Amino acid sequence: MTKVDTDIREEIERYQLDKKQQSELSDLLELCHSKLDETNDELVTKAFILCCKSHEGVKRASGEPYYLHPIEVAKIMADDFNIDDESVAAALLHDTVEDTSVTLNLIEELFNPTVRHLIDGVTKITGVFESRDSKQAETFMKLILSMAEDIRVVLIKFADRLHNMRTISHLPRQKQLKKATETMELYGPLAHRFGLFKIKNEFEDLCFKVIDPNSFKFIARKLKEKKEAREKFIGEFMEPIENELEGQKFKFEIKGRPKHIYSIYRKMQRQQKPFEEIYDLFAIRVILEDPHTKEDCWRVYSVITDWYTPIPKRFRDFISVPKANGYQSLHTTVITKQGRKVEVQIRTRKMDDIAEHGLAAHWKYKEGATGGSSELDKFVHWVRDVLDSPRPDAATEFVKDFQLNLYQDEIYVFTPNGELKTLPKGASCIDFAFEIHSEIGERAIAAKVNGKMVPLRQKLKIGDQVEIITGNKINLNADWMEDVVTHKAKARLRQFIKQKERKVADEGREVWEKRAAKGKVEASDQELTKLSKRFKFQNAQDMFYEIGAGAFDVNKLFEVVKEFKSKGRIDRPDQEFDDPSEDEIQEHYISTARAVGDGKALLVDGELTGVKYSYANCCNPIPGDDVVGFISRNGDVKIHRSNCKNAHHLIRTDSERIIDVTWAKNIDTHFLGAVKVIGEDRVGLVNDLTEVLAKSLKTNMKSINVSSEGGMFEGILTIYVSDLNHLENIINRLERVEGIKNVIRYE
Repeated sequence: MTKVDTDIREEIERYQLDKKQQSELSDLLELCHSKLDETNDELVTKAFILCCKSHEGVKRASGEPYYLHPIEVAKIMADDFNIDDESVAAALLHDTVEDTSVTLNLIEELFNPTVRHLIDGVTKITGVFESRDSKQAETFMKLILSMAEDIRVVLIKFADRLHNMRTISHLPRQKQLKKATETMELYGPLAHRFGLFKIKNEFEDLCFKVIDPNSFKFIARKLKEKKEAREKFIGEFMEPIENELEGQKFKFEIKGRPKHIYSIYRKMQRQQKPFEEIYDLFAIRVILEDPHTKEDCWRVYSVITDWYTPIPKRFRDFISVPKANGYQSLHTTVITKQGRKVEVQIRTRKMDDIAEHGLAAHWKYKEGATGGSSELDKFVHWVRDVLDSPRPDAATEFVKDFQLNLYQDEIYVFTPNGELKTLPKGASCIDFAFEIHSEIGERAIAAKVNGKMVPLRQKLKIGDQVEIITGNKINLNADWMEDVVTHKAKARLRQFIKQKERKVADEGREVWEKRAAKGKVEASDQELTKLSKRFKFQNAQDMFYEIGAGAFDVNKLFEVVKEFKSKGRIDRPDQEFDDPSEDEIQEHYISTARAVGDGKALLVDGELTGVKYSYANCCNPIPGDDVVGFISRNGDVKIHRSNCKNAHHLIRTDSERIIDVTWAKNIDTHFLGAVKVIGEDRVGLVNDLTEVLAKSLKTNMKSINVSSEGGMFEGILTIYVSDLNHLENIINRLERVEGIKNVIRYE
């Protein structure tokens, strides 16, 4: 042990917890005793003391002592994942090796090899999601490898990010947006793939609260307003069911939970309906206590459908055919006598535990249970399968393809022998072929679905039986890229396309070398790379590809090389090859815009105190919307709504260009907005709408697009508004027009 390790060990032995720390330790131990099967108090206490000592004097952005963060992460590990005391200890110490003088050797000396292994794993994958450099694929590989080796490493990382998202309000706005975007795009889908639905839902709501605070507050307020009526309805709906189940000696618990806010928002957007017309805002869950089995779930289903009419199309049996992440439950939607639709989920207590805690529950159940680790084994196989697939060259492509594997909507199809395969919704016969084996995908020439010949591109549906017909040679087609959705298929096709492109580029290079030899000029690869910029190519390889494909005249390159070699330059300024680097350009446009803004949030007012700006046409922001600014290469600022998809992409790929923007007060101008109006068609309806806008609301209209079918009217009104309140007043007033069913802001 080093002198530093010895000193730290001696300091730990002398360290005295203050009253607040003693209270936090007591709370953590109490939580461990209630949630974990076994708790080694000495292990957790020693880790707690080392945590407090290591982070002594350090503050978080909120001003709170830093040690409170790892303590909260440890509480999440105990309360939400209920794994073991070693993972709680590792959570307490997850930042120590990276941020303090504590070493892994000291960790192993004070605790045990397992705690060291967990902390080492968390330290290695720290920064994986934040990295966008050329090594991103490698670091992402470390992450998914660590998942296969010990799921607890990733669970600690999830708990760490969850607490960071819960306390994100103390960060600057652009950092909030960046962290929320990467959480939504990677942590959320990964949590879903692990079956961690409780964590996934909280991730999505916390991110949504950052990205679109106005919509979040609106839905939260609406849910709160309807809480009493919702609870009354659930009680009345379940009363006859409870009486029946109690009469049959069932032991059960009934929960009526509202769906999480972000899922309600997505449904509103997908269906283009206001909150009041989204009826399935909650699901009723019947949980059977031990020793009830899956057969008892079917008996409960029978009781419920005796009282209420089921909707056959809304029935899902995830007990017989579990989801890829191990989720099991019976889902049905029934109709009450009043015509209201209600979603009901039926499961056992173990199924519910797995549904809430996913692979964390599988990890716990595997100990001493025959077959209990099967879902964990399936996950490890899935990770290995992803790693064994051909890898794209670009890191961003690898991560994107990996995300595609974290699919939420699944279909179940069968091989000719009746073996079940799970694929993402939208998968084609080509995806199925690669799912069977890479060689099957490469040699596929035709397919049979339910006994009939179909094109390989055909999309599959739930229950299809698929047979792939293969040839003797590789039959890959670059055009298939648009027809596949799985990582394995996309990665192999991308590899095939790259190989073809390299072959064409090699042919292009040969054409150039022959022309250069004939003209007696020579140019190094470095010079050719620089000169390729003159023709707007990213690099020399792209230029050679265009030459090989016959899309670029090699004589044009020859003339430029000849001029450069004879004069050492290209005379025309607009053809200068020695352009500034990307870093120099980026530094220029960031410093230009931020120098004028003086580091403060810019006001959308006049010329933004000297910086030119414009409003993004993709989302048409108006005063009152939550917005962000994106600095262009010339220093201008483009204003986006923070919930705009394009803004999400910019935050993810070019976060350095994002700048805080706030609306100035009393903006004396009008902005373009739009509303969608749906109602019963009648004579004079359009006239009534335009009259309300012009006379009652004094609002100018740019355009109106209407359609009518089957007695229903649908129109898009493009109007000029002063701010968000003005738009909301318009929506409220138009809803009162006779025959109008709903009015929503049109995206």
